[in-house]
Amino acid sequence: MNGEENNRVQIWQRTRLPDFLQSVNLKYVKLGYHYLISHLLTLCLIPLMSVIVVEASRLSLDDVHQLWLQLQYNLVSFIVFSVVLVFGSTVYIMTRPRSVYLLDYSCYLPPSHLKVKYQQFMEHSKLTGDFDESSLEFQRKILERSGLGEETCVPEAMHYLPPRPSMAAAREEAEQVMFGALDKLFANTNVKPRDIGILVVNCSLFNPTPSLSAMIINKYKLRGNIRSFNLGGMGCSAGVITIDLAKDMLQVHRNSYAVVVSTENITQNWYFGNKKSMLIPNCLFRVGGAAVLLTNRSVDRRRSKYKLVHVVRTHCGANDKAFKCVYQEQDDNGKTGVSLSKDLMAIAGGALKTNITTLGPLVLPISEQILFFVTLVAKKLFNAKIKPYIPDFKLAFDHFCIHAGGRAVIDELEKNLQLLPVHAEASRMTLHRFGNTSSSSIWYELAYTEAKGRMRKGNRVWQIAFGSGFKCNSTVWVALRNVKPSPNNPWEDCIHRYPVQLNL
Repeated sequence: MNGEENNRVQIWQRTRLPDFLQSVNLKYVKLGYHYLISHLLTLCLIPLMSVIVVEASRLSLDDVHQLWLQLQYNLVSFIVFSVVLVFGSTVYIMTRPRSVYLLDYSCYLPPSHLKVKYQQFMEHSKLTGDFDESSLEFQRKILERSGLGEETCVPEAMHYLPPRPSMAAAREEAEQVMFGALDKLFANTNVKPRDIGILVVNCSLFNPTPSLSAMIINKYKLRGNIRSFNLGGMGCSAGVITIDLAKDMLQVHRNSYAVVVSTENITQNWYFGNKKSMLIPNCLFRVGGAAVLLTNRSVDRRRSKYKLVHVVRTHCGANDKAFKCVYQEQDDNGKTGVSLSKDLMAIAGGALKTNITTLGPLVLPISEQILFFVTLVAKKLFNAKIKPYIPDFKLAFDHFCIHAGGRAVIDELEKNLQLLPVHAEASRMTLHRFGNTSSSSIWYELAYTEAKGRMRKGNRVWQIAFGSGFKCNSTVWVALRNVKPSPNNPWEDCIHRYPVQLNL
């Protein structure tokens, strides 16, 4: 081969097409497939509409006149058709589900004197004299791996030596949290308390008489015909349950405001024994609460933050293991606490699978549903060794609010749903700053996203929470505008420090 031929070969090697099998980024192929399938109906309608427009453009004035004469000759049919059309439209408008809007919400920010650092927590636990060395070491390890930071808060009664867990102290904690969140909510929305027609409160472990909802009615002098509900014993996922109940009530009562209050009470539910499975809540649960204002008034849509799209609830209580995996009981020494089963994560995984199987068809693009269905059929019919296709929920949601129940819960959901670190950031930072605030944690996470300036118009938010029973519940919201944080956002004094690097 002479020198000229060598030059030609080199030029051809430099200019030939790349090996697409090696160079094509498959994520773009998937995005293109998703776009094609999602817009398939539109793409099919374009030719049809084009034909209709072309045919209409060919009509002459005589053709239009003849059409008008035909309508006059069939006046009775035309009137009947019009009446049926108007009647049908009226029935549809009257019976369709009413839109539910989230006007605003507020999260309680505990005062700084309630903060408890790791070392303070351990010294206090030791000085109470209720825990042996093995239990103290267990609590230390849990704290180190928990994902909690040095600024989480415990109630006033637990800062004393010895602690003072009385009914009066528990009421005081409930009042501080609920009224603190509600005061900010009413101030931010300019809605008068007497305009509230529906009130739903949830607190799992503290249910006095009069109820927590009655305490709120008394404090704010709410009207006498208010529909009030007090939910107890429903665990950390009750925040979604209260939203669902309020939504159902708003379908019945027109032009109404509904307030939802989600909290947990720690004062009388601290465990002072040495059973390891009952010590974990001491290390994770912290003071917190949220108040949410919902409305079905169309005039409030313009100033609302979000629209409620879906609520999906999954209950696994028929299974004995699921029923007892988060269980309030007494230990051998008669001390009451909440026991967490070693099967908790496996049960939570099963509940999550059921929940997203129901939620998926409601939110996933058709392209993801087809891929999931095809792989499922192939696996069933051909017994193929095909890994089950996990739908890409990142195509359905822009933001994820995963209940900050603990580091392990967030880790598992991030892994199983194939999320990016940014998607779990709000949950991890909420756990770090506020701890596990039970049913209100999903609202601290939403507040974090807003404080970061990430919520844009049209963004979809998935709130998912787990709770005793065992339950897995989801809500889906869509942002109605570019959402800015409301005054007194719980992150406003510290958002510049987040995200922080976690040493786990």
